[in-house]
Amino acid sequence: MSTPAVAPHEPLTHDAFLRRLIRELTGTLQDVVGLEEASGYISTVGAVMGEHIDQQYRLALAVDRLNREQVTTVLVDLKRRIDGDFFVIEESEDRIVLGNRRCPFGDAVRDRPSLCMMTSNVFGFIAAQNLGYAAVDLQQTIAAGHPTCRVVVSLKPAAHPSPALREYFQRDDMLG
Repeated sequence: MSTPAVAPHEPLTHDAFLRRLIRELTGTLQDVVGLEEASGYISTVGAVMGEHIDQQYRLALAVDRLNREQVTTVLVDLKRRIDGDFFVIEESEDRIVLGNRRCPFGDAVRDRPSLCMMTSNVFGFIAAQNLGYAAVDLQQTIAAGHPTCRVVVSLKPAAHPSPALREYFQRDDMLG
């Protein structure tokens, strides 16, 4: 006789499992090596993800390089596809300002600021690779307890960059 299946208190879906797994991995990483080192590790993964995503969009759009409007559209679209709710607050020649009402990591992002390096590096890589330079400032994040995120992607170097900025530069080996 088999034991009847019992529904767990929290929904056990593929998505919920992976979000919990990522939350626990980043939490362990932050606890063991510290927030700065954990953020560095997530940054490395984010750069690889940014490269992959950038290539996919360029192939889909059949272009060698995205223009600023396409970069903005791609940043919002990629987050929408992974269940984020990013939107454009401002777009100019100098910067792209995005807001976000829902993190792709869901509630799993709370108290896991190192996960924000994924957004910083994916956005920074895509913008820099296509437009030459990017500096990402995560001004407000859900991970830090804010109700929304505010991400500023500067497209021109500042004379005196803030220590909060993460700078990204175009890689010559990837120019198409």
